[in-house]
This record gives sequence, C-alpha cells and structure tokens, in this order.
Amino acid sequence: MTARGIARAAAGVALLAAVLLPWHAGAQASPLAALLPSQPWLWPGTLALAIGVATTLRPGHGRLLVAAVCVAILLFALQGLAIGLPATSWGVAQDIFGDGVRQAAFGPGAVVVLAAAVIMLATGLAMGGAMKGDASVAIIAVGGAVAIAAFVILPLIRVLADVFVADGGFSPAAALSRIGAAEAWTLGCLAGAPRCGVVWNTLLLATLTGLLSTAIGLALALLESRGGLRQTGLFRAMAVLPLITPPFVVSLALIVLFGRTGLVSTALWELFDIPRSRWIYGLPGVLIAQCLSQAPIAFLLLSAALRAIAPSLEEAAGTMGAQPARVFATVTLPLLRPAIANAVLLGFVESLGDFGNPLVLGGEFDVLATRIFFAIAGARHEPGRAAALAILLLGLTLAVFWLQERWVGRRQYVTVAGKGDQGLPALLPPSPRRAAAALAYPWVAFTFLVYAIILFGAFVHDIGRFDLTPTWRHFIEGFAVERTAFGLFFRGAAWDSLFTTLRVAAISAPITAFVGILLAWLFARAEFRGKSALSFVTLLTFAIPGTVLGVAYITAFNVPPIEITGTGMILVICFVFRNMPVGVRGGLAALAQIDRSLEEASATMGGDAATTLRRVVLPLLRPALVAALAYAFVQAMTAVSAVIFLVSARHNLATAYIVGRVEAGEMSLAIAYSSVLILIMLAVIVVIDRLVGKARLGRRAAAPLVRVGG
Repeated sequence: MTARGIARAAAGVALLAAVLLPWHAGAQASPLAALLPSQPWLWPGTLALAIGVATTLRPGHGRLLVAAVCVAILLFALQGLAIGLPATSWGVAQDIFGDGVRQAAFGPGAVVVLAAAVIMLATGLAMGGAMKGDASVAIIAVGGAVAIAAFVILPLIRVLADVFVADGGFSPAAALSRIGAAEAWTLGCLAGAPRCGVVWNTLLLATLTGLLSTAIGLALALLESRGGLRQTGLFRAMAVLPLITPPFVVSLALIVLFGRTGLVSTALWELFDIPRSRWIYGLPGVLIAQCLSQAPIAFLLLSAALRAIAPSLEEAAGTMGAQPARVFATVTLPLLRPAIANAVLLGFVESLGDFGNPLVLGGEFDVLATRIFFAIAGARHEPGRAAALAILLLGLTLAVFWLQERWVGRRQYVTVAGKGDQGLPALLPPSPRRAAAALAYPWVAFTFLVYAIILFGAFVHDIGRFDLTPTWRHFIEGFAVERTAFGLFFRGAAWDSLFTTLRVAAISAPITAFVGILLAWLFARAEFRGKSALSFVTLLTFAIPGTVLGVAYITAFNVPPIEITGTGMILVICFVFRNMPVGVRGGLAALAQIDRSLEEASATMGGDAATTLRRVVLPLLRPALVAALAYAFVQAMTAVSAVIFLVSARHNLATAYIVGRVEAGEMSLAIAYSSVLILIMLAVIVVIDRLVGKARLGRRAAAPLVRVGG
C-alpha cells in the first residue's frame, strides 16, 4: 500500500472513532456529541485534524498534512495535560479549553484518534520525501518515537524532576548536594572505614557480573554449538535454567547452602573443621546470584551468533595453513565481538538495576538499586534523594554504552551473505575446548545443585528451619483444585496471581519481541534524521532501575490524561518498554552479521521495506527472536522491582505474591510456587523454540577443522 493509501485508511479510522467512540474514559458520548457550543474544547484540534484528513484526498500536500496533524496532536495533548493541572491553574486552563477539561482521562476515542493521527503524520513525512519516501520505515520510526516519549521520557522526567525540589520549591543547590553526597562517592573503605560509597560498590559489582556472566555464557555456547556434545538438548536446558528463576529464590537457595547454618557450611564444619562464616552475605553472594541470572542471557546471545558464523570463513583460514587454535583466535572470536559486547553490556546494566539479590544477600554491601528502593519505599520517603541516585545510575549505564561502542567500533562483522554456504562448522580446537569445559561443566553442576535445593525445598515442611519432613501441603495451600457441581473450582491461594501473570506475560512478550526486532532493523538499516537520538532513548529504558520505573509510572499514570494505574494495561506497558532493549540489542547483533545485499536484492525485485522485512530479514533473525521472546516472557513472569508498586488487589502478580510469602516467613510456600513457575516457563520456552524455529542457513552438522598444506 502506498503512503497516500495508508494515510487515507488512517484518516477513515480517525473519522469513525470520532463518530462512534467516547473521547473520555467512562463517558457515553462520542467526540461528535462533544462538539456542542457548551463544550468547545475539542473544536481546534478537530478542525486541524479535519484539514489533515482533507489533504489525503488529493495528490501532493504532504507538508500540509504533516503541519495539520502536528497541530491537531499538539492541541489534543495540551487539552489532556490541562486535565491534570493543579487547582490554582484552572483559571488559565478554563480560559483556553473551557470546562470540558475537567472530564476524565483519555478514553478509546482519544486513543484511536491520536494513534491514527500519528500514522497520518508518518505517512505525511514519507509523502514529503523523508525516509526515502518509505511509509513503512516512517510509521515504525514515528510510532516508536511517540510511544517512547509517552511511556519512557515523560514518566522519567516526572520522577527525576524531584531531584531539584526541596522544601516545596525549585533548588539547584539541593540537586548538587544530593548528587555529590558522601554516601555515593566516599572512598573510606580504602582508608580503613567500614564501607565505600554505593557508586563504587555498584560499579564493581556490575563490572564483575558483566565480565563473568559473559565468560560463562561464552563457554556454555562454545560447548553447545562446537563442542561435539551428544546431549545438546539437556546441556542447553541446564544452561538456560537460571533464566527462568523467580525473584529471591536463587538467593534463598544460596543461603540454604552456604549460610552460616547452611548445608554446605555445616558439612564443612563437621567433616573438615572449617569454621562457619557469613561470607555469602556481601559481594561474593550477590555476584554469584547475579551471574546465575545473567549467564543464560549471554549464552543465548552468543549461541545465536555462533550459529550465524559462515563456516566457509573458518575453512578458508584452514586451507591457508592456519592451525585450528589460530583460526579460532583470529577468525571465530573476532566475529563474535558484537555479541560479546552486547552480552557484557546486558550483564552490566541488569546488575545495575537488580535490587532483589542485593536486598537478600547484600548484607552491608550497599548498591544504588537498594538505596533507591529504600529511599522510595522506606519510612522517610525521600523522592529527591532517590532521583539523585537514579541519575548516578543512568550515568554509569551511559558510560558503559560509550565504552561498548568504542570497543566494537565501525568494523564489519558480516557472516551471512547472499551466496549459499554449505560449509561445516568446525569443532572447537582442543585447548579452547578444555578451557570452556573447565568453566562450563562446574557451572552446570553448581546450577544443578542450586535447583535441586529449590525443588527439594518445595516438598519438605520448612527447609529454612531444616524441618525436612516430607509434605505436599505447600502445593495444596497454593494450588488446590476442587470439583464442584459448577465445574472446577481453583481454591488455592496462588491461582489468581498465577492466572494474572500468565495473561500479562502472554500479551506483553510477543509485543516486546516484535517491537524490539522492528526497532533493531530500523536502527541497523534505515537512515533518517534523529536516528541516533531515538536509538539512545530506546536503550535508555534498560538503564532505569526497576523501582524508579515503577514509581515513575505511578506518578505519570495515576492522573489524567493517561490514567491506567491499578489496571492490567499498565503492567503490560511497563513490561514492553522495560524489556524491549533486549530485543533491540539482540536484533542489532544478529543484523550485524547479515549482508545488506540480501535486502538490496529484495528491493531490486520490487519488494518494499515491509515485504523485505517480513520475507527476508525476519526468517534470518529467528534465533534473536527466540531469545527476545523467551527473555520477555520470563521477565514478565519473574520481574518484581519494576512492578512491585504497580500491582493491585485485582491485578496481582506471582512475584508480588512470592515476595509477600517470603516477608511472612513462608519460605517453603514461596519455593513451591517458584517450582511451579519454573515448570511453566520451561514448557513455554520449549513451545516458543518449536514454533519460531531456527534460522535456516543451509549448513550441515559440525565437523573437525582440518588444516591443509604444510
């Protein structure tokens, strides 16, 4: 469909919404009925939109369409923002918009009209020659920019503005004082003081987590893809098992194993007279827990990148006389550089935003995420201090983004070209294989031990107090089902939160993965003004601590014009924009290995951007799509920090229920619930992998790399 055809379709949708749907939430009247003299506040925006609709009926007028739709969107946005103005500002608001601004938040009519207006704006830009006249690219770019502005930038501005507020007024001095506070920057630990500032603690923990989790993920990926393993399915399952861990459960398992009275600590004391200690509480314990959480992400990214490497490149090096170890060091590893950089970045940023593991295992080792959480949810409630710490957290993330871009640089990493490749992926040379095995096998064994404790704890009376009497009571309490005259009755206390979590995850995960891949393709292939800024803002959501994002959403969406706090919609939106950067980074890493000639060939044969994306690019991005889908679903099932403030009695999530059970001392019930979630997520990930499949690159099974020549 041409840009003009899309604009006309959007204009028709806008007109139907204006006639049939109520503008405000809960209202009965449509916008057409609101255009009475008693409520004239929609007149200016509707008139501007009508001019835009009229321009779609005749050729040309792309600039007029853009101008008219921009004016309409601006006027509708101002009308919506006026709803939330404080009472002292109502005089000015009434003079401009009339009494109608007192009505409720935006409803279906407003949402549909504004969405159609955004599409008209994008097509108008394409008609005017922007983005090479491609309407598909324009819609993705403009729609993404508007959505990110509404659901990332504005909430973040609302919450970060608190850093400049002191005693009810604007105070830059207060902001400087909070950002430069000693709790953040002190280096007293180097001079014998008990602790250093939380910035240095956070930086140390995130750096170690990013590097170690990537090293573990690389070792797992190398063995799984090039190690010649017979049971790759079982090995892969053990590698990704920590990915589906509900919050706090790994930390609880580590305490049961290595705490002062833990199973391993007690055994070492009784057998070898090794004194018990509290070493697990602090940097070592948090680091182990975070590596368990982040290594699967690195494994999925690096495994997909390894499969995308053309075997002919390694075979060519072998035919020129290079030893297998040298081929691995000079060909394979350099081609993995984008994926390795992305894995380190994701591990670093995820460590920054994690507060669950530091909360349970941190002890006196404070990090920014826990300080922010207590500043917001603590007894003193200091939003200004929390905002200042959040700014520092953003600064750390931006710094690692810059370092990652410097390391990857502008080199080419294309490994999937238009020419067919029937080469054989080489097995690992002996030395790299031994090194990978020395790291991967102990890690897999440790992972098995941790999850054995988790599953075992669900079937005993109270593993936390070492009451190991076998019992089913935790599952009965949480997931009891009765057959009644009216059918099955889900009597267990955990069913409501489980059903809500499954619905939210099933809705948000496909949206997250698809939008992330679309934006990755946009950033990698399209050229337009503002691309760098849009890419930066898209990835910025990963730098926002979950607790800050939750509070930002409450602040921004608890009042009109977008009043969705307490609904399931806010949970879906939060998950989509929170997890979308993973799909973007995975898509960018995969696209870096796909030659543009494939898309150019599609364009030469008459395919537009949408057709090329659907029939050429997406099939090659299946591994990245699997990773994004799996990650988005699991995060929606297990996230706690971003949604702990957003759940309600009607829309409670499994994570909030588990946290409540942990706080109530019902550790075994929490572990039992977590075991059920693990089984559900394993089943869903297998289904995703089967349905989406793998990229078909026309390659055979792995074979040894044979050196030819002297």
